[in-house]
Amino acid sequence: MFIQLIQGRPADAGELRSALGRWARELSPEAPGWLGTTAGLTEDGQFIAAVRFESREAAQRNADRPEQTQWWVETAKLFAGEIVFHDCVRVHQYLGGGSDSAGFVQVIQGRTRDPERMSEIVRRTERDLAAFRPDLIGGTIALHEDDGYTETAYFTSEKEAREGERMQPPPELRGALEEWMGLFEGRPAYVDLREPWLYSPGA
Repeated sequence: MFIQLIQGRPADAGELRSALGRWARELSPEAPGWLGTTAGLTEDGQFIAAVRFESREAAQRNADRPEQTQWWVETAKLFAGEIVFHDCVRVHQYLGGGSDSAGFVQVIQGRTRDPERMSEIVRRTERDLAAFRPDLIGGTIALHEDDGYTETAYFTSEKEAREGERMQPPPELRGALEEWMGLFEGRPAYVDLREPWLYSPGA
């Protein structure tokens, strides 16, 4: 899987959401290898999107389409200031990956000392995590080119996610989570998408 991350501040959030909806309706049916898009606004008005493709090559074929180029030229005008991109070829999914059933999405960004170990811990603990946190219904971890990362976690609802945060993990999971936290460089940033914009093929 390949994920492209897009972040910036929209000049008009309503127009930007309309533009993404139009892309999903009109352009996505011919987008090669597109798997889905998770987007939304943070509390302070920042936009973030994680666009999932089968591969970098599929994403490039989509970007090369004339209609995609025209759509982006128009959509880029809806941002005020810089637009930041991260093209992530190292992606790990857990619990099924992205989910359009999510009522709440949390995005975690930071830097890691050991991205491969990070992915290994997720793979090893996936079954225990699913049993411990039924509110967590999927997620992706996209590793940036500079060992930064963006995790996108999908929850049934914010209420259930907050309740789950207060629970103490069982012993078989606690050690792995502590090791996971020890891989961070500094404190990661948590961003809540309380009204996520979720798009996928056929939706």
